[in-house]
Amino acid sequence: MTDHTLERRCSDVLARLEALRAQDAPTHGGRVLSYVYDSGLAALDQLAADAARLVQPVNGLDPTVFPSAGVMERELVEFVRGTLHGSGEVFGNVTSGGTESCILAVKAARDFRGLPPGRGSLVVPTTVHAAFHKAARLLGLELVLVPVDPDTAVVDAEAVGAALREDTVLVVVSAPSYPFAALDPVVEVAEITLAHSIPLHVDACIGGLALPWWGDLPPWDFRVPGVTSMSADLHKYGYAPKGVSVLLHRGRDLHRQQYFGLTDWPGYPVVNPTLLGSKSVAALAGAWAISHVLGAAGYSDLVSRARSATAELVSTVSRIEGLRVVGNPVGPLFAVAADLDVAPDRRVDPHRWMAAVGRRGFVLQGQPESTQRDGTTLPRTTHLTITPVTESVLTELAEALIVGADDARGVAAAEAPAALRQLAAAFESGEVTVADVLALPADALSAALVSAGLDPKDSGNGAGGEDSGGSQLDMAAVLAAVEALPRAVTARLLVEFLAGLVEP
Repeated sequence: MTDHTLERRCSDVLARLEALRAQDAPTHGGRVLSYVYDSGLAALDQLAADAARLVQPVNGLDPTVFPSAGVMERELVEFVRGTLHGSGEVFGNVTSGGTESCILAVKAARDFRGLPPGRGSLVVPTTVHAAFHKAARLLGLELVLVPVDPDTAVVDAEAVGAALREDTVLVVVSAPSYPFAALDPVVEVAEITLAHSIPLHVDACIGGLALPWWGDLPPWDFRVPGVTSMSADLHKYGYAPKGVSVLLHRGRDLHRQQYFGLTDWPGYPVVNPTLLGSKSVAALAGAWAISHVLGAAGYSDLVSRARSATAELVSTVSRIEGLRVVGNPVGPLFAVAADLDVAPDRRVDPHRWMAAVGRRGFVLQGQPESTQRDGTTLPRTTHLTITPVTESVLTELAEALIVGADDARGVAAAEAPAALRQLAAAFESGEVTVADVLALPADALSAALVSAGLDPKDSGNGAGGEDSGGSQLDMAAVLAAVEALPRAVTARLLVEFLAGLVEP
């Protein structure tokens, strides 16, 4: 291949990628209120891109060969440790994101407790991030879910204590929880876990780089005796490229249990602090560079902007008839539910509201109603994550929230697609069981999705569907199906749907 041909082909491929990216929801400008975290500072994006370019060929597998990776990791861990009030007894590593941090926190605690694989329990609030469900499944632990208060979404410390067992390897609380931005009672739970010598993890993946500058809050980090590990994502309010997170442990002995080491094979000695072996350090370099440029003062300023925008939007929603903000959210995020205290014809279904706001150019995130194990129900909601750049679109966004509510007021909640409603009826009558559906081959489930109007091949080719808030999917109808069907069934159907999106 000649140099000219290579250059032309490279140009063609990049043009194709640019066309593909044009179909995505916008990652900058405050239009998407989930998934992306925009500082509003173009210089930081350029800094991260330049840093990533400098380390593009580096393999983070071995910092003895690539010492730059070790220096950046050490300095980033030191910065986050100081931010979370960790002393010299706190150690940690950079991971590929919050999910990996959470899994490794559970793995380290299990091994520290000395229980063999396949044994042990993990005690968590209902609102804990899904990553801990994944960790329990991967590590063979029983997940003990503690219901939260349906009004505040905060877990009760005594209820956590009552759920402890002899085989409990770890308790987890959130600072704050993702679904409702509830700050769990870290001090009260830590007193209980400390008395039982059980490790306590504070999941601050979303709050770790925001809450330190949020204002007057009860202690929630390493200032609390009994907190043994914490996770904080740099690709959220650290404004780094995805994915990069920091996992911290109190004490070397607990920290070392995070590692995997092997010399008993014919190859090179393998020692990994993460699930990955060979790994890019591009996001690490971006996070490291941004943390050095911003420092605590820069982060404080960005948090101030996000806090101001959050307060304004919470106030806006609180004044909208038919809607209510759930609980007392802490941090730059909150959830909105229907106000059941007003007449039904004046209520606003949050998922209809999500779609109406989506038609005005802002992507919100729907969350389904959820029944806890004690029979209480957490409401159907729409979630908003606020970033500093939200300030720049605050007036337009507030208007979209208000007018969207006017459009949705009194409109009945969306229904699941007809085929899935029929399936739900079959479950209710006993004609079909969860085991029946889960035993079906992938081809049958794929055909069921197509018959329900949820063909992955029709849903992955662009963003901006009329009622979806950013995609061609009618997310209100999808969430209605999640609420109508057994959760194990909807999880399996969504696996089939997402897998179908990337099938050649």
